[in-house]
Amino acid sequence: MDKRKRSRKTISGIFAVAFVVTVGIFVASMFLTDMYNHKVHQNTISGERLFTTTDDQEADVSVRVEPRSNTWPKCIDYYNEGITAENYQAYTYDFYIRNNTKDKVSDYTFRFVFDRDVYLLSAWNGSLEIHQQSDDGEYVATVPDLREFDKNAFAFDTYDTSNGESVIHMKKGDYLIYYPSTSENSMEKPVEPYEGIVPGIIMYVPMNEDINGSALEISYEFHRLVTSEPLFWVSVVCMGIWLIAMLIFCITEAQYKKYKTIHEHDLNMINESIETFTGFIDAKDPYTNGHSNRVAQYTKLIAEEMGIEGEELDKVYYVALLHDCGKIGVPDNILGKPGRLTDEEFEVIKSHTTHGSEILRHFKSLPDVDEGARFHHERYDGKGYPEGRKGENIPLIARMICVADSYDAMNSNRVYRKKLTKEDIINEIEKNKGTQFDPKIADIFLKLIKSGKV
Repeated sequence: MDKRKRSRKTISGIFAVAFVVTVGIFVASMFLTDMYNHKVHQNTISGERLFTTTDDQEADVSVRVEPRSNTWPKCIDYYNEGITAENYQAYTYDFYIRNNTKDKVSDYTFRFVFDRDVYLLSAWNGSLEIHQQSDDGEYVATVPDLREFDKNAFAFDTYDTSNGESVIHMKKGDYLIYYPSTSENSMEKPVEPYEGIVPGIIMYVPMNEDINGSALEISYEFHRLVTSEPLFWVSVVCMGIWLIAMLIFCITEAQYKKYKTIHEHDLNMINESIETFTGFIDAKDPYTNGHSNRVAQYTKLIAEEMGIEGEELDKVYYVALLHDCGKIGVPDNILGKPGRLTDEEFEVIKSHTTHGSEILRHFKSLPDVDEGARFHHERYDGKGYPEGRKGENIPLIARMICVADSYDAMNSNRVYRKKLTKEDIINEIEKNKGTQFDPKIADIFLKLIKSGKV
């Protein structure tokens, strides 16, 4: 896998992880919102904090109880003591319940515990669950609308006033639970953000006394939108970044594919041109026909084993393909001579390295392409030509071509001999490691031969 594919795979992995994390954050925001919406909040208020004229802005949901100014007296002789004087005062208590948050209050109830004997006359707009203690235990019943109270429908401890009112007797410690109305005409929930509702109760309280020692416990739940959860906006930002990054990645990939198509077309043209050129060279000697292509393939296999990939691997192939281009200037009678070459003829043969280098110097699309042609006959021990370079001073590509070129020569029939056997070739390469061949590259090629890849 080349670097580009590895990079694409890594980026795809990053995108996948980022998407999963973003979805995870979003799911977490939904989960936290749901948990918050199902949490029952409670607050107990009494004394001056409850019986006040100002709302507690610090509380999420504030409650205060305030009596109205209009009032009237009443004589209540509950124990039949012959009382005729007015001994109770009627008060209308407004219960101000205010939502001080940006979330809706989806539901609420409040429990009001009395600190002294009182008599309930009326209430609005919700229903009352009344808890009365007696010698027989606790009696509990819910009155849907106290304004339409019928004492015969319940077993409450009640008292009938002189003007025919039936009132419910609440002793110290008795309590009521208020449930908000859900009727269309008097909807008391949900309570919108920064708004409030005002239920009311009319009760008779002992003359010159108050109920300021009573306590109220409110229970409520919120309905928070997921957009109010900070993690939701974190997930939105993350998703926005992810989408932008994905868009950039897709555009980049589209541009790369377009470039790759053009590049592959150009490479095909270069390849066809080079193969046509090397075909002319190989055609000069029928015994070496296809030699350039085979050497290029062997060199490419060596390069792959050495970890070279991508465009660099393509370059290795083309440089190897052109290694013998200088032979275009060698006369046919010398190139195909069946007998031993004279010293002068051998010098002409050797000149193909420098001629090839000169030809390829102007090949700007493949940097250093001339190195393969010029140095592929250098030896690792420094006894090669044209410069007598030694060891690592010989360019790597030339050291690879040297092994591949020698293998193809030994594995091909020539005018002066038949090709060598596989065992003989292996022995020749082993014997010339460190002298003619770079030992590391020779070992790589021996591995390729033994594995059957060449």
